[in-house]
Amino acid sequence: MAETNEQPFTLSVPDVDIELLHKKLELVRFPDELEGAGWDYGVPLADIKRLVAHWKQGFDWRKTEAEINKLPMFTRDIEVEGHGKLNIHYVHQKSEVKNAIPLLFVHGWPGDFLEVRKLLPLLTAKSSDNPSFHVVAISLPGFGFSEAPKKPGFAGRQYAEVLNNLMVSLGYNEYVYQGGDWGHIASVGMHIVHHFGHKHIKAWHSNMPITGRRPTLLTHPLILLNTVFSVTFDKSARDGIARTMKFAQKGRGYFMEQATKPQTLGYSLEDSPVGLLAWIYEKLVDWTDSYPWTDDEVLEWISIYWFSRSGPAAAGRIYYEMTSGNSSEIFAGVRWSSVPLGVSYFPGELARMPKSWSHMLGKLVFESEHDKGGHFAAFEQPEKLAGDLRKMYGKGGPAHGVIRGKSGYD
Repeated sequence: MAETNEQPFTLSVPDVDIELLHKKLELVRFPDELEGAGWDYGVPLADIKRLVAHWKQGFDWRKTEAEINKLPMFTRDIEVEGHGKLNIHYVHQKSEVKNAIPLLFVHGWPGDFLEVRKLLPLLTAKSSDNPSFHVVAISLPGFGFSEAPKKPGFAGRQYAEVLNNLMVSLGYNEYVYQGGDWGHIASVGMHIVHHFGHKHIKAWHSNMPITGRRPTLLTHPLILLNTVFSVTFDKSARDGIARTMKFAQKGRGYFMEQATKPQTLGYSLEDSPVGLLAWIYEKLVDWTDSYPWTDDEVLEWISIYWFSRSGPAAAGRIYYEMTSGNSSEIFAGVRWSSVPLGVSYFPGELARMPKSWSHMLGKLVFESEHDKGGHFAAFEQPEKLAGDLRKMYGKGGPAHGVIRGKSGYD
């Protein structure tokens, strides 16, 4: 890892790929729709027709591409035991503050590295009032413009290895971590803390603080009692459980398909841009807290998957690998960690456990609850998420000074 193989990255989709996209959009065959179906059966036909029309005639990919290229993007080869080298894409935005805190930001599915974009000016700003960060935002293997694994078995340990090896190769032997979705769940967040906590990761923050365990009288009696109390007297806790149950009942079909037969689904996603659009757009609407999506925002998001290095089918395999084809649960192999943990609660998150359950994840030192925001917190509510990180790592915060010599201030 000592060798430097970093290369600047400029996104430049070949004209022939854009022409092929437009040909496919012209040849689209829409399904019918039941009268008054609304969102009950999935994405409304009118929404998809509007977005496809804009994709064909209004959306300017080259303009979007030029905006993306304003980000400081790079690639480098990262060695992964048993899988060889993978060429990994990432954003690396440095602060001008000498003692800025190195922070690794990790997305999930159906997210991508661009989720960090609104956070960058907030976290890297120089201020006497707030800490500043050097921010690294990776495209996970198989996502965006990172190379995908070539053989089965690329799971939690391997993702953790990619992330840690990247940070160490950038000169950040010690750093802090932020993630949601797969960036929190066992594959990435909890696994990297499990394998590289304390030595490399000095603190971590999650905006999706869920756990695969339930408290019992034998394992966590006080948390269990707190749960009973909060469900009885706290409306917010009841609302969170109701949302979690609704998602488990009506929102996890995508999970089962990608965790069991991702290759079968992949033929449709790889061949049909309209199929890909519907598959992901549904989540962008359902998983956010009434976020006012513009058509350009939606199509930029979908285009990152359509033009991705390994194709839109590759990213979904993370569900299969992390569950062994849905034969094991996603939190297998990780346990409570004494690495300082901060969490942010957003009301529109997919799964909202009682807040006391966060203590089962790790050494909880910071909590913040918000009245607005959903699954894509960095995109929906960047100021609130950045504010939580500033409070956690700033002067007087519970994780201030966790990295020696990197206080976040000059």
